[in-house]
Amino acid sequence: MRTAPTILHLDMDAFFASVEQASKPSLRGKAVVVGGLGPRGVVATCSYEARVFGVHSAMPMGQARRLAPHAAYLVPRFELYRSISEQVMRLLRELSPLVEPLSLDEAFVDLEAGHAAWDAESARLAGARLRADIRAVTGLTGSVGLAASKMLAKIASEEAKPDGLVLIPPGTERAMLEPMTVRTLPGVGPATGDHLRRAGITTVGEIAEAGEDELVRLLGKAHGHALYAMALARDERPVVAERETKSVSVEDTYDVDIHDRVRVGVEVGRLADRCVRRLRASGLSGRTIVLKVRRYDFSTLTRSETLRGPTDDPAVVREAAARLLDSVDTTGGVRLLGVGVSGLADYTQEDLFAQAAGDVPEVPAEEPETGPVEEHGPSPAERRWPAGHDVRHAALGHGWVQGSGLGRVTVRFETPYSEVGRVRTFPVDDPELSPADPLPLVTGAEGGEAGQPSSLPLPASLPKSWSGGGGPAATSRP
Repeated sequence: MRTAPTILHLDMDAFFASVEQASKPSLRGKAVVVGGLGPRGVVATCSYEARVFGVHSAMPMGQARRLAPHAAYLVPRFELYRSISEQVMRLLRELSPLVEPLSLDEAFVDLEAGHAAWDAESARLAGARLRADIRAVTGLTGSVGLAASKMLAKIASEEAKPDGLVLIPPGTERAMLEPMTVRTLPGVGPATGDHLRRAGITTVGEIAEAGEDELVRLLGKAHGHALYAMALARDERPVVAERETKSVSVEDTYDVDIHDRVRVGVEVGRLADRCVRRLRASGLSGRTIVLKVRRYDFSTLTRSETLRGPTDDPAVVREAAARLLDSVDTTGGVRLLGVGVSGLADYTQEDLFAQAAGDVPEVPAEEPETGPVEEHGPSPAERRWPAGHDVRHAALGHGWVQGSGLGRVTVRFETPYSEVGRVRTFPVDDPELSPADPLPLVTGAEGGEAGQPSSLPLPASLPKSWSGGGGPAATSRP
């Protein structure tokens, strides 16, 4: 393991919800929940104000509504989140060529590889500068952990939340880990944690005291060895800039079970086309087509078929998925469908023939990924207004949808740079109302509104850092 805390872990604070709060002045400081709003939807992210009521990620949306009935419930705007994530990742790559993204809002950075840090003080300054840069570019906050290993850097960023920095000086790792719960360690979920608890092991220090042989007896060879090493703060994993993609897949959960076999087939074809678009966007192809079906009773079936060679032809993937569907009984109803491709490659068998013939396989027309088609949904002529999405009114300007139903849509007219806006209600087919692109969260960004004050004040200087009083970790908070 390293002798300096030069591995950085960044985790943006309540990312989706923070983006929504930054773009909507009326939601700042309020409980915000982002996710699927249907009866089977789940929480993707919630603001810290919502967490006070017990709401958390992956919770069923119905339960979240019961816990926080007055929160704002919004449909995700993934394109906006991706664009902001790209801004953050560019800042990370300015620090080092070795950046390992884990998701849209989380990544490891090897500061040593980019000569951005070589000891504790330079690492702390790099982390503080990164947080200030993220605030200036996106208007959002992120928490930073710095340590000599990936495991410890991630634990440090969790300790830093929200909007802080924690540095774990080398040599203090064991002292910091010992009192922490076993669930702190990666790979220790509820089941493993409960198994250890029944054996009298509740803290990381007690894992180390139990010894490697006892852990192997309790958890098996692979898990026991790995857990013992982590309890001793041993983690030699490098930061990997490019992680190999093993599969590409898409799936949809339906608010109402689908019973019509023809409708199921149409959905599978639509999912296959979406999957191929993702394949092509990544410059990949695959040999194995996978179909996932979750039935009315929550039983989940998977079927797969391996082709003679890799493909990114939508017709081939659709036909293979349809053949797989023929082997699945959907009589009782289907609540979830998914199509995936694995056995990935960066070429296709068709490439050779296309190069010779000067032909390129046809790509299906792009469709917005707005989720599954409702079995008894609105007519094609009726426009849909997802809660939280951007709109523009010909006379009133930019706003966002607070809600819709019964032939009406309610809009709050405000921007990231304005004061809290007023609310107006319109017929859903009002010709002066139209969907709009999101605005940048801070002024000066591409496409921003010139002359508008920033919605979030930037710090006058870098955050100050100081050592934690008597503890093993150094902390920094604005």
